[in-house]
Amino acid sequence: MRRPGVPASWIWWRMLRQVLRRGLQSFCHRLGLCVSRHPVFFLTVPAVLTITFGLSALNRFQPEGDLERLVAPSHSLAKIERSLASSLFPLDQSKSQLYSDLHTPGRYGRVILLSPPGDNILLQAEGILQTHRAVLEMKVNHKGYNYTFSHLCVLRNQDKKCVLDDIISVLEDLRQAAVSNKTTARVQVRYPNTKLKDGRNSFIGHQLGGVVEVPNSKDQRVKSARAIQITYYLQTYGSATQDLIGEKWENEFCKLMRKLQEEHQDLQLHSLASFSLWRDFHKTSILARSKVLVSLVLILTTATLSSSMKDCLRSKPFLGLLGVLTVCISIITAAGIFFITDGKYNSTLLGIPFFAMGHGTKGVFELLSGWRRTKENLPFKDRVADAYSDVMVTYTMTSSLYFITFGMGASPFTNIEAVKVFCQNMCVSILLNYFYIFSFFGSCLVFAGQLEQNRYHSIFCCKIPSAEYLDRKPVWFQTVMNDGHQQTSHHETNPYQHHFIQHFLREHYNEWITNIYVKPFVVILYLIYASFSFMGCLQISDGANIINLLASDSPSVSYAMVQQKYFSNYSPVIGFYIYEPLEYWNSSVQEDLQRLCSGFTAVSWVEQYYHFLKVSNISANNKSDFISVLQSSFLKKPEFQHFRNDIIFSKAGDENNIIASRLYLVARTSRDKQKEVIEVLEKLRPLSLSKSIRFIVFNPSFVFTDHYSLSVTVPVLIAGFGVLLVLILTFFLVIHPLGNFWLILSVTSIELGVLGLMTLWNVDMDCISILCLIYTLNFAIDHCAPLLYTFVLATEHTRTQCIKSSLQEHGTAILQNITSFLIGLVPLLFVPSNLTFTLFKCLLLTGGCTLLHCFVILPVFLTFFPPSKKHHKKKKRAKRKEREEIECIEIQENPDHVTTV
Repeated sequence: MRRPGVPASWIWWRMLRQVLRRGLQSFCHRLGLCVSRHPVFFLTVPAVLTITFGLSALNRFQPEGDLERLVAPSHSLAKIERSLASSLFPLDQSKSQLYSDLHTPGRYGRVILLSPPGDNILLQAEGILQTHRAVLEMKVNHKGYNYTFSHLCVLRNQDKKCVLDDIISVLEDLRQAAVSNKTTARVQVRYPNTKLKDGRNSFIGHQLGGVVEVPNSKDQRVKSARAIQITYYLQTYGSATQDLIGEKWENEFCKLMRKLQEEHQDLQLHSLASFSLWRDFHKTSILARSKVLVSLVLILTTATLSSSMKDCLRSKPFLGLLGVLTVCISIITAAGIFFITDGKYNSTLLGIPFFAMGHGTKGVFELLSGWRRTKENLPFKDRVADAYSDVMVTYTMTSSLYFITFGMGASPFTNIEAVKVFCQNMCVSILLNYFYIFSFFGSCLVFAGQLEQNRYHSIFCCKIPSAEYLDRKPVWFQTVMNDGHQQTSHHETNPYQHHFIQHFLREHYNEWITNIYVKPFVVILYLIYASFSFMGCLQISDGANIINLLASDSPSVSYAMVQQKYFSNYSPVIGFYIYEPLEYWNSSVQEDLQRLCSGFTAVSWVEQYYHFLKVSNISANNKSDFISVLQSSFLKKPEFQHFRNDIIFSKAGDENNIIASRLYLVARTSRDKQKEVIEVLEKLRPLSLSKSIRFIVFNPSFVFTDHYSLSVTVPVLIAGFGVLLVLILTFFLVIHPLGNFWLILSVTSIELGVLGLMTLWNVDMDCISILCLIYTLNFAIDHCAPLLYTFVLATEHTRTQCIKSSLQEHGTAILQNITSFLIGLVPLLFVPSNLTFTLFKCLLLTGGCTLLHCFVILPVFLTFFPPSKKHHKKKKRAKRKEREEIECIEIQENPDHVTTV
């Protein structure tokens, strides 16, 4: 019969929960019996799989070579714009104008020459030109032929000469002026636009840096400058031979710059080549190899020590060691499967061992704790089955959530290939991790249980002598061979309670954290934590800068720092492509163009042509006059001939038309130009749809920054939505609805805390941090779920007793796992890489916030929030009253019978 006032539907839901729970426990119990009866089989199969796939991984290892495909958003609109711009105007012909920090496509060599503080680099024109000539004369040999820059360079259309930066012409004019030693011959350099000797007006804002202008100068004359940047562009025909020769040239270029740096002590040379980004990205993996091994040793040591006891019979140091090795061989097997399926390695995959280890060792320590909670008088096979039924239900649920969240990250909705590849590998690792834990480690648990039942030493595997024999031996021998018989002689119900972590939690920590005087400080601590988290969440910045993924001491990073310091005022240059016929002679069109270009420094044939018409007093108010003067007069002048590459003419009969044209826009930016460039892009794109002028804007860096913030946040939003959906769907099915409710609150609190604190710790939202946020969801569930579900199902009289029982049951495994996880992160601090720094910070916050919630926040908050434990009191009182009534009836029926109450 159901209790009055309780809805029938609630009773059915409760019965359904109990049936599902008992069914899962029964399945796990049978799984444990199967493993315990066939341990050799379950030990051999994983070992064979590891050997097979591990050898395949070594043979098929191949690094990822296309960094743009890996890091740039896959469905970027900028890639379409690049294709359209390239079909109209060959990008090779505009490389010197389309400068974009480190993201210039194709092969190139680039150098920044930096003068000492207080010096003017323009006065060292001769030394810079010597460096320039050394680059031009440099030779690379391929199949007996020597190739110089003139054989490999991009050629100009008009004279078939190498495309060179205009700053070279400025330096040559300065050198000639210095040689002539005439003050009248001094070259007046202006910034950012300067007039060259051939009459051209050239933009040098991204080639001259650290500029100090002459005070009160109306024409922006340069007084001094600190840095000069020169780029040497190579042809890219797409042939393998051309690419190989270009790679050799880039290698020789970097060697030459290092050699010249030793010879020129008065100048600092910072060189960069197109392969530098790829090389410095993969350098992280090389630098981290030894540190990952050190991390593994630390985790092995921590797991071994934390699994040990003074009791030589019940101590399980080798199980802790074998548990970590189980996770390791599952990761090796997953890597083998990845390479067999034609996967390519990249440095972002460096986080998989740490992610998989954090989840796998949790299952190991929980199984070990489950074994210790079983009854010692049972056969070891039944004890293994009981441990499986106790632990594997929760571990199966958390592993399923790992698979769901990372599976969603691997879905087509993920727009960054690095995140997608990582999530695919993580899904395989989680599946193998789960299989290896219940098979390989389960078999190890069976053998350890058999040794314990037969009273063998847990380390030396020798028979433990009797207590009488030990009493006759020295103290050191008694200590080594002590099996806890002194404690068990006092009728200890659970000899495993003497484990040092278990003892500390039971005797000291549980009483302290539930003390009424401690609770107010915990509430204040949580308010501080929530405040900082909220403050950090308001300051989130995207990490579109590829420097976040490179080795910190690499040439690319040092080059980027110098470039950002001295060349951030006028870069990058944005290509403005008008891809439809336009009435350029129309005054309204001219006004629209001026409005679009307002606020930018424009390098425009249109602007120059309008100025030419005004100076020449030529009227061109109709189509025929406008195009006639443009072709016959303007473009034939030497100072304007380079604009021929910016206009596409077509002829229909006797009539000429301008079907497309391009110009360049340069925004004045600050040191934080990455954000400003994205803002410029977001403002210009909508104008192309709303204005009468149809245009596209493009810069090579847009491929990396286009919709980047959306691309990196979508995976974690989808993963979070997946977790929320699963927990809501199982709200009335799994164990207890309030358990799921508390789990959702705890995971949300931990996730927001990690997100806010990592922002305050200067971590941007790049692909590494977003993967760590997905992992945080699962790591929090992994550790909070067992604690919460044990609490809501506990039948003690008060909430305080229930949380003490929960901490006593799961606190040891949680503390063992998080401690091992955090200690294993320490070696990452010594890897000089921005990628590993980000990984360390995010995972440290993940472990720290989870530890804070499991041992501080939840134990306090659960003592004065639902679920209530009053109904358990009523049940126990009712049972006690019923038992007393039965005893009274027995006494009345048998007055001569003595009953002990």
